[in-house]
Amino acid sequence: MSNKMWGGRFEQSPDAIMEDINVSIDVDRHLYAQDIAASKAHAAMLAAQGIITANDAKNIAKGLDTILSEIGRGSFEFKRALEDIHMNVESRLAELIGPAAGRLHTARSRNDQVATDFRLYVRDVIDGVDAALAAFQHALATRALEHADTVMPGFTHLQTAQPVTFGHHLLAYVEMAARDRGRFQDARKRLNESPLGAAALAGTSFPIDRAATARALGFDRPMANSLDAVSDRDFVLEVLAAASIAAVHLSRFAEEIVIWTSPLVGLVRLSDKFTTGSSIMPQKRNPDAAELVRAKTGRVIGALNGLLIVMKGLPLAYQKDMQEDKQGAMEAFAALSLAIRAMTGMVGDLAPDPERMKRAAGDGYATATDLADWLVRTLKMPFREAHHVTGRIVARAAADGVALHEVPIAAMQEIEPRITAEVLKVLSVESSVRSRTSYGGTAPKNVRTQAKNWLKRLEKGHISG
Repeated sequence: MSNKMWGGRFEQSPDAIMEDINVSIDVDRHLYAQDIAASKAHAAMLAAQGIITANDAKNIAKGLDTILSEIGRGSFEFKRALEDIHMNVESRLAELIGPAAGRLHTARSRNDQVATDFRLYVRDVIDGVDAALAAFQHALATRALEHADTVMPGFTHLQTAQPVTFGHHLLAYVEMAARDRGRFQDARKRLNESPLGAAALAGTSFPIDRAATARALGFDRPMANSLDAVSDRDFVLEVLAAASIAAVHLSRFAEEIVIWTSPLVGLVRLSDKFTTGSSIMPQKRNPDAAELVRAKTGRVIGALNGLLIVMKGLPLAYQKDMQEDKQGAMEAFAALSLAIRAMTGMVGDLAPDPERMKRAAGDGYATATDLADWLVRTLKMPFREAHHVTGRIVARAAADGVALHEVPIAAMQEIEPRITAEVLKVLSVESSVRSRTSYGGTAPKNVRTQAKNWLKRLEKGHISG
C-alpha cells in the first residue's frame, strides 16, 4: 500500500530500508511548534485571499491548536510511517476536522514548509543563545569588577609575560562574547526572510499574499526567489559558523580553567558544584565541567563541517540531502547552549588565590618590560638599546638566582651606570599593572571603568558599546 499522503503515483509500499532512510520524524518532530505556527499563518492567508473558506480556515486553526496542545502534554502519537512532522500534523488534522484538512496544503509544498519551519527554529535558537551569552557577560563583568586589583600573570606562549589583573583577563572574554552576539544578530537579520509560498520550487498560480504570511510569522519580508527560498541553507551554516566561533571562545576559557585549577598551578579553585571525583583516587578534584565544555566544541564545529559537506555539491533546487541539515545543527545548538550555561556557572564559582597569583605574576622576570620602559622614559634611551640593557640585567638576575627587583643597584649600574634607585619603584607587579593606563590596558582603574560600563550596557540590552 502506497503512502496515503503522497502516494497517488505509486502502487507499491516502500521497502523497509527505504522507509528507514527516508523517515525524519525522529528529528523534525522538534519543529512542531514552528510547523503549526506556519500552518496557521498559511491557512489564515488562504482564507483572506478567498482561496479557502473562512469556515475551513477556522476549523484548521482550531484543529492545529488541539494538535499543539496534544504534543505539549505528550499525548500525540508520532508515526514513522508518515515520515515527517508535516505529514504527522496533517494526518492528525484530518482525523480531527475531516476533509477540510486537505485544503491546508494548497499553494505550498513540504519544501517551502520545512525551510520556513527551520528558519523559525533557528531564529528561536539565536534568541536563546543571545540571552545566555548576555548572562555569561554579566557574570564575567561582575567578577571583573570584584577583581579589578587582583594581580595575576599574563601569558604569551603559555610563559609568564607581564603582570595583568584577573579582572582584566575576565573582561577579555566579555569582549569575545560581544562579538559572538554580534555575529548571531547579523545572521538573524539575514535569515529573517520567509520562504513560505515558494511552494516546491517555482512559486504557485494561486493568488497568495506572501507578505501577509511573512508578517504573521515575524519575518521582515518574503524571499525574492522561489528556487533560492526552498534550497537555501546559508542561514543554518552562518549560525553554525557563529556557534563554532563562540564555542572556541568558551573552549579557550575552559582550557585556562583546567590549567589554573591544577595543583601544579593553583591560581584558582572550583567548588564541588563544578568538579567531580575519581572512582579510585580519593584525593582527586577533576574540572570535568570545563573539560566537557572543551570537548563539546568539537560537536559544534563538526556540525558546521558536516552541513558544508552536505551542501557543497547540490544543484538547485531542493534535494533530499537537505534532510540531513537538522540533526547535527540541533545537537550543536543544544551543546553550545549547555556549554554557555556551564561556563557562566563556573565564572561565578571560581575562587582565585590572590597571594599565589601575585607571586606567580612576579615569576619569570615579568616586570622586565617595565624596566625597559623606565630606561626609555627616564634616560631617553632608544627602546632597542633599553631592551638590550634590560636583557643583560635579567641575565644577571637569573645567574644570581634572584628576582629582578632584588638585583643590587650597583650590579645594575655595572651594566648601565645611569640607573638609579628610582627604578625599583617600577619593578613591583602592583606598580606594573597600575602603570598600564592606556585605553584597553590592565590598570585597575581601567578595569573598574570597563566592568561598570559593561554592566550598564548589559542592563540596557546593548550588545556592544
